Amino acid sequence: MSDQPPRYKRPGTVVRHVANPLLVAAMRLGISVWGSRILEVRGRRSGNIHRTPVNLLVYRGSEYLVSPRGDTQWARNVRADEGRLVLVLGHRRAERMVVELADDEKPPVLRAYLRRWKMEVGQFFEGVSAEASDEELLRIASKHPVFLLQTDR
Repeated sequence: MSDQPPRYKRPGTVVRHVANPLLVAAMRLGISVWGSRILEVRGRRSGNIHRTPVNLLVYRGSEYLVSPRGDTQWARNVRADEGRLVLVLGHRRAERMVVELADDEKPPVLRAYLRRWKMEVGQFFEGVSAEASDEELLRIASKHPVFLLQTDR
């Protein structure tokens, strides 16, 4: 891990007040846009349930959540709640546990994530693309939390 403070790119007003609410509304109706889900996680300070749209990556038979904007509020809340979260699509709710990957485990997952959602999230990866070397992906790995969803409960 790096000695630098955690990086977090806060969403702009349009994303927070227009795009995310539209995505959440679609997902409540059961419509997923390229694997999107509503992430529900307990707030680390308030204890309230917070909801945010996330991209669920299926890679080599496993499911992952990547935080493209860095050490986001949802990532901090997942850590604080000992890896517990709920993924929602329509009326389906999947309670899950996650394990955060170490930086040296992230490059192949980050590459797959960038291949899938480059147009949506590429701007948050400092010019690093899916075609980048493992070394380049490893260089930015500490800035992007990656969580492996556990299959066992």
